[in-house]
Amino acid sequence: MTGVERGTSAVPVPGRASDPVTVTEALPVSPGSPARAALGRPIRFAALGDSFTEGVGDPVPGGRRGWAALLADGIGGGRRGVEFRNFAVSGALSADVRDRQAPAAAAFRPDLASVVVGVNDTLRRSFDIRLIAQRLDEVCALLTGGGAVLLTACLPDPGAVLGLPGPLGRPLARRQNAVNAVVHALSSRYDAVHLHASGREWVSDRSLWSADRLHPAERGHRTVAAGFHALLAARGLTLGSPPGLAPEQPPPSRADSLLWLATAGTGWLVRRSTDLLPQLLFLAGAEVRHWARGTGAQLDRRADRALQGALATVAFTALPAVPPARSSAPKATMEG
Repeated sequence: MTGVERGTSAVPVPGRASDPVTVTEALPVSPGSPARAALGRPIRFAALGDSFTEGVGDPVPGGRRGWAALLADGIGGGRRGVEFRNFAVSGALSADVRDRQAPAAAAFRPDLASVVVGVNDTLRRSFDIRLIAQRLDEVCALLTGGGAVLLTACLPDPGAVLGLPGPLGRPLARRQNAVNAVVHALSSRYDAVHLHASGREWVSDRSLWSADRLHPAERGHRTVAAGFHALLAARGLTLGSPPGLAPEQPPPSRADSLLWLATAGTGWLVRRSTDLLPQLLFLAGAEVRHWARGTGAQLDRRADRALQGALATVAFTALPAVPPARSSAPKATMEG
């Protein structure tokens, strides 16, 4: 789109809007206006989340890459580059994203902001879907209030990816399903670019996962990046070519998995053994007891009530002041 800029509905601050940020009309932009000049600046892309977004599982010389960096390479092109900042940190919870990453990302004033978090919350005994919903709602409101288009994703159940037996896996499945339901609801509210990455193919295709079976391998990161690129391109929000799907490194072998378990995996298991494992064993005991009584559906209904309560009680609370908006409004296309 040349010489045209899209206006969007304003999000009041402090406070939050109950409706998604939506495109309202095309506004002519004169060649010499500040808004027209802003169209030529680099596209700002901020990535928030945990190790999934930090790039664990996709090592490159000098560090990690990950799907967000791969996507950033394909967003800009020609007349516009990309300024990419990855705020994601391994082990981050929804509270960490709200309290630390979101304010820093908002100060960056991104055009695009990905928010993918929640799996670590499911692996904690402090899991509370109501609090997770409130935190993610606040993050989405803060970023869209500053003019960013959101990128979100629902993720596969970690218990299924790890291959846990039923009594251990079902409690984690309920938790991840609840997180995904919250993400779906918020994605609709804030008109996010949403990637479905929780289907059966994500569990069954072993080549998508790294040796630890907790993080995507290079092919998994490339698949996520390509999926987001296609969704952004459909909205006119990307200029460059999609990232390739073919990995540059061989997929992890069984030996790699055993090596991970003998090294880094040992520390991970110890940390989870003092945090998640006691409660997970308690939950597994409840699964077995309800199965023996034929009352397993009660656990599903209990989880559903908690989820419905979380979605119903997301509060529209006041937020910290959003950094001043840029001279140009959020755009429905990245073409300038």
